[in-house]
Amino acid sequence: MKRTFVFVFAGLLALIMCGCTPQEEVKEAKEAKPVIYLYPEEETEVTVKLDYTGELTVTYPEYKDGWTVTAMPDGSLYDADGIEYSYLFWEGESDIEYDLSKGFCVAGEDTADFLREKLSYMGLTPREYNEFIVYWLPYLQENEYNLITFQGAAYTEAAGLEITPEPDNILRVFMVYEPLDEHVNIEPQELPVLTREGFTVVEWGGRRLK
Repeated sequence: MKRTFVFVFAGLLALIMCGCTPQEEVKEAKEAKPVIYLYPEEETEVTVKLDYTGELTVTYPEYKDGWTVTAMPDGSLYDADGIEYSYLFWEGESDIEYDLSKGFCVAGEDTADFLREKLSYMGLTPREYNEFIVYWLPYLQENEYNLITFQGAAYTEAAGLEITPEPDNILRVFMVYEPLDEHVNIEPQELPVLTREGFTVVEWGGRRLK
């Protein structure tokens, strides 16, 4: 089967284990809440290794030298002890530089509709984009405007994934945003679209910039 790799992203890091308030978490964050969904065509043992240039701060299940899980076609994951997970989760701190030359300036009050439209367009399922929106909406909607971009090479090069067996399609959605007090003009970003055929992997996460 032809392999198609689609890379997109969203960036941030909330230290959910530190006991901070949500806003404090975002201000201290870097790469935040990347979660990885695995959708094989049949029950499959899958190993995922993360080649990250920064420092991992939180993983669930525990990362160790990688994750090895039994993945089901509906996205359910099971570890060696039979414990079920919805996805693989990690956060980390890094000094990745992102390209903000193209993107979208979105009013805070319009955030939910914007994210639903763009994430659905890129190929996320309602389950995936709703989990994304529920996590990020509290941080985005309180700002007058947000400059939002979905990152590509900078993120994938700094947070490479090695997945065995190799998936047929990958969509990595990493959103970088910057709060703004007023609207700015920016060239709209062209977004890729995922074709869900064969073994599909989806990742989303984000990062707030100052």
